[in-house]
Amino acid sequence: MRAVCVIGLGLIGGSVLRAALRAGRAGWGATTSEEDAAAARAAGYDVAPSTEEALRRAAEHDALVVIATPLPAVGGVLRRIARHAPETYLTDVVGVQEPVHELVRELAPDTRYAGGHPMSGTTDSGWPAGRAELFDRALWAVTTDEDTRLDSWVEAAALAVDCGSRVVPAGPGEHDAAVARISHLPHVLSAVLASVGADGGPLALSLAAGSFHDGTRVAGSDPDLVRAMTEGNRAALLDALDDALGRLGAARGALATTGSLNSTVRSGHEANGSLREQHAAERVSSTVPLNAGHALRRLREVGQRGGWVVSLDAESATVELPAAE
Repeated sequence: MRAVCVIGLGLIGGSVLRAALRAGRAGWGATTSEEDAAAARAAGYDVAPSTEEALRRAAEHDALVVIATPLPAVGGVLRRIARHAPETYLTDVVGVQEPVHELVRELAPDTRYAGGHPMSGTTDSGWPAGRAELFDRALWAVTTDEDTRLDSWVEAAALAVDCGSRVVPAGPGEHDAAVARISHLPHVLSAVLASVGADGGPLALSLAAGSFHDGTRVAGSDPDLVRAMTEGNRAALLDALDDALGRLGAARGALATTGSLNSTVRSGHEANGSLREQHAAERVSSTVPLNAGHALRRLREVGQRGGWVVSLDAESATVELPAAE
């Protein structure tokens, strides 16, 4: 099993290191946070004294390097990778993929790179918030563009599987458009909802119950991390916000003129039903040969159809697709 070198030991990076070691891989990390480094070392994990030292070890052992920093820090990490481990296998766990692909192409073009984004997390941050089980049964996007090599994608996907996840193959643009709607927009709406509720004063907050707590949960996330994620996906998030504002405007117009929110409430109820149906759908297993042409294209088609990869070997990927397919 290929060793892993995780750069950034917050919630996600720290959980990746824990999960990779749980799976039997060798691994070490590095972080600019003295608190996270001290906590990880106290827990018995191998933390290099610097990012440069961690990367030199990665080059020596042909490890898979995992960038687990916020998007604004990725460029600096890539410059260090280009100096100390220029041909390493490389992936990331950043919530926006197109900007990372562009930065890799510009700053570390000789790396064997495939992007990644685990769809799992909490509102807490830092090494103490992480755990090896964070990714169990979670979905983990592993992205590919025209420059991605099959072996690079397989290495990134194998890490996700070893961490307990199911892999969703996707193009970086497809990924960013999707997460703008189901991850980044919820952060914006949660922030707005929390502010509107707080403006209702002590009485409103004292009466806040399940629906308000559910709707505002992610507003408790670290604001700097949320800004890095949402602002880094500006174009796709603007499209999602325009869609949401159009629906909110229609709801306001209907309520003001007819007194009815029937269309808004029913369409939302039906959409929620579609989500539940897709998640509960029976699935059928199939395989995608990895030694045939167009393997990455076929894998991306699996993701586009709502499927995922559950295991990998040297010759094929085992995938699960909705039975209706």
